[in-house]
Amino acid sequence: MTRRMHAMAAAAAALVLAGEAVLAGQPMSGDEFGAYVDGHTVTYAHDGRVYGMEQYLPGRKVIWRQIGGECEEGTWYEAGGQICFDYGDGIPLQCWQFVNEGGRLGARADSDPQGTWLYEVQRSSEPMQCPAPYLGA
Repeated sequence: MTRRMHAMAAAAAALVLAGEAVLAGQPMSGDEFGAYVDGHTVTYAHDGRVYGMEQYLPGRKVIWRQIGGECEEGTWYEAGGQICFDYGDGIPLQCWQFVNEGGRLGARADSDPQGTWLYEVQRSSEPMQCPAPYLGA
């Protein structure tokens, strides 16, 4: 794990201390979500550990990378009050409920019956780094 990832993990631990119950706001619309994420790379954590990051590109395009995984290109759209991500290549459609609580995102997967939340621990205008052999868009 890089020094930057260690720093993000420490930030995640500090932000998660407030607990999952904090994120109970109204779900964001597609327009609200787009206005918040467009042009940014958002790092998400769960239980105080960095989970992954997503770079939000023009035209509702995204690049997702789970920690330790490869970068996946996709698109997002609003459907049924959720934000759905399509990465193609046989990867199941991923739909999430996003909320903005206190200036940070919380996200809960539609497929998670436990209602586990991911939390934003960093939002940056810097592009995401994808390891070789990823060539990007």
